Amino acid sequence: MDEVSCNGEQSAVEQGSETPEERDGEKTALDSENVVPEERKEFVAPAVGMEFESYDDAYNYYNCYAREVGFRVRVKNSWFKRNSREKYGAVLCCSSQGFKRIKDVNRLRKETRTGCPAMIRMRLVDSKRWRILEVTHEHNHLLGARVCKSVKKISNGTKRKLQSNTEAEVRTIKLYRALVIDAGTNGNSNSISREPKISSDHPDQLNLRKGDTQAIYNYLCRMQLTNPNFFYLMDLNDEGCVRNFFWADARSRAASVYFDDVIFLDNTFLSNKYEIPLVAFVGMNHHGQSILLGCGLLAGETTDSYNWLFKGWLTCTSGRHPQTIISDRCKILQSAISEAFPRSQHRFGLSHIMRKVPEKLGGLRNYDVIRKTLFKVVYETLKPFDFEAAWAFMIQRFGIGDHGWLRSLYEDRSRWAPVYLKDVFFAGMATARPGETLNAFFDKYVHKQTPLKEFLDKYELALQKKHKEEVLTDVESRNLSPELKTRCSFELQLSKVYTREIFKRFQLEVEEMYSCFSTTQLHIDGPIIIFLVKERVLAEGDKREIKDYEVLYNRAAGEVRCICSCFNFYGYLCRHALCVLNFNGVEEIPFKYILSRWKKDYKRLHIPDQGGGGGFANGDATETVQWYNQLYRSALQVIEEGMISLDHYKVALQAFEESLSRVHGTEHKIDQK
Repeated sequence: MDEVSCNGEQSAVEQGSETPEERDGEKTALDSENVVPEERKEFVAPAVGMEFESYDDAYNYYNCYAREVGFRVRVKNSWFKRNSREKYGAVLCCSSQGFKRIKDVNRLRKETRTGCPAMIRMRLVDSKRWRILEVTHEHNHLLGARVCKSVKKISNGTKRKLQSNTEAEVRTIKLYRALVIDAGTNGNSNSISREPKISSDHPDQLNLRKGDTQAIYNYLCRMQLTNPNFFYLMDLNDEGCVRNFFWADARSRAASVYFDDVIFLDNTFLSNKYEIPLVAFVGMNHHGQSILLGCGLLAGETTDSYNWLFKGWLTCTSGRHPQTIISDRCKILQSAISEAFPRSQHRFGLSHIMRKVPEKLGGLRNYDVIRKTLFKVVYETLKPFDFEAAWAFMIQRFGIGDHGWLRSLYEDRSRWAPVYLKDVFFAGMATARPGETLNAFFDKYVHKQTPLKEFLDKYELALQKKHKEEVLTDVESRNLSPELKTRCSFELQLSKVYTREIFKRFQLEVEEMYSCFSTTQLHIDGPIIIFLVKERVLAEGDKREIKDYEVLYNRAAGEVRCICSCFNFYGYLCRHALCVLNFNGVEEIPFKYILSRWKKDYKRLHIPDQGGGGGFANGDATETVQWYNQLYRSALQVIEEGMISLDHYKVALQAFEESLSRVHGTEHKIDQK
């Protein structure tokens, strides 16, 4: 590469000079007390790997950071392509870096430089972004206002720069147009407070309150500069105010690669008019723990807002469609999901519906009896015919045929009643049994009046706690052997495979095989044999009653399916299916019924497919994005392996350090060409 090195040591303006200059793309940073915002931004310290959209953005960021810390910046070196004069490399340093030249020593002015080592080295990379390659933070002199005094005379060009100082600060953090987050700021980030907005039926902007703008700004700055895989999108209205906002941090994006097959779309805070209009994408990991996959703040429950949110999700996940989406029962949401995710199965959360029973039916006569009857209809019927017959009997018995909520509920029965959902995969999020619920991910962290500023702090605490829980359960699953409670070969088989929590759930099914006292052959239809399994189940008043379950078995294909559909609902075989396998002399559960997502080594062995029906396969992603995703997947596997033990951690860390050194070596070779 043809290049020209411009040494800033010979052309840079000394501290205290009367007239600052700009030449050959070099700039002398200035500090002026009258342009520092009243509410100063907390700029995160520069770090290796940070990227910026342009050289100016990178320079302005380091300048703003320097002013915050208390020093001034000088361009030490710049590199240009010889033919095009395009800048492709630079070193920015503290203005106290180096010492005076020998010929200047005899001048009357006192030496102001101290040989300060503070600097950053950056380079234009293949993605056409400026990346920081080297950082030194330490200074060898005092920092503060006394050192960074104002310059009395400045050029017109610099005046214009200082007048737009706040805009520069925002640009440098790669927040795009986040400057106009706050309505009525007119581009001035000092105007961060505003009166609360009154919600309308057709809201066109977020209901931000005093301090919310600064809280969002600080959060985005921190995430963009410290969270390398952080993703966010903003939707602005015609006045430049934020209408909707979507984001996903690195952990959430990593989790979605593995566990976005089933998603619970939690709009509890939005639909119940909380202070925070939050919508969360929630999944379930290999331990059966809820995990956050992404978040959105919406101006209102409108089709347009939901459509925008789902497009943001698809952009973030490279177009992957969940297999199943669970949500609250909402027509607007139903319409938006069907449009954005045509290949996904959308179902309503049963626990949300049953939670509304007291509110919707509490005023009826015989409410307690009606409630018990409704629960029996919903949870205990095994066939659609039985459900419809029991529902009709309930309606007729209590004379509630004209009840609007019950009538609409019956019309939507195919989207929420377990008896109609047996072919839908839920990965443990079905809540098909009494007492099971889908709780809001932030349920313990947010109440109705929690302000946005407080939530952003609690958001990070919640994610840290969840991540710690997952790491601990990972370690337990790998290092501790579960206690076996039976002599059943199925229990021994899966004790070596499943994570600790999932094995406990499956173990309960093995134990309950002993409550199934009869397995008989009912009918043969070609290769398929239908068995009847009788089970003593606990009924009302601690009484036991006998219940019949039909199980289909195909020996040749190694298939078994129970009418209770435990496998689709929870991801493992039920006691009835296990009885049939045992009856037929099968000693190991067929491989197809041992889901990889429940295995203790799932994240270490599984290489996720980022394409997912909407990404690379359709040519939507650039080559650079493909490189990034492949590198990210590979690094993630090393990280998962490194969490196994201290020895694994040391090896993984050493591998990363060696890899980084070799990559830097490649850059030096390119510089020398």
